[in-house]
Amino acid sequence: MFAVPPNTVVLPSQQAAAHPVRVAMATAADRASWAPLLRYDPDQRWAGLLARTEHHEVWLLSWLPGQRTALHDHGGAIGAFTVVNGILTERVARRDGHAERIEVIQPLSAGASRVFGPDYVHEVSNEGPDPAVSVHVYRRERREMNEYVHEATGLRRTGRRRW
Repeated sequence: MFAVPPNTVVLPSQQAAAHPVRVAMATAADRASWAPLLRYDPDQRWAGLLARTEHHEVWLLSWLPGQRTALHDHGGAIGAFTVVNGILTERVARRDGHAERIEVIQPLSAGASRVFGPDYVHEVSNEGPDPAVSVHVYRRERREMNEYVHEATGLRRTGRRRW
């Protein structure tokens, strides 16, 4: 046998924060931890905070048919989301050198994940006939979301929501 030097052992304080998509996928797979908390709101998508650590926040969202976000960013936060049930559609604003354009991303079904960064502007919607559920993880506490509209000259910020 050989001894492992003490300075090579990873202690909890030395562990790197897990990537947001890994946290989202692990949380989505652990249905027992969030299923009793799940709610549906007929007027707007529902969101519930599942966990807040020094590294991330984890949110559970439910989407009834027709519910959507505004076109928005995450105020500098990075993160990811994973679809648990149903189908969500994501539209992403991309820069093409002259102005932003909207690119339709294929519908995201259960198990699909998307990762986003500070300059990521998108809209998420449930355009299907069935409810959808997703888990969202933000690497740092998110404090604001900027909302936008798409115009011929590009994106115009229409507001800011604080959390």
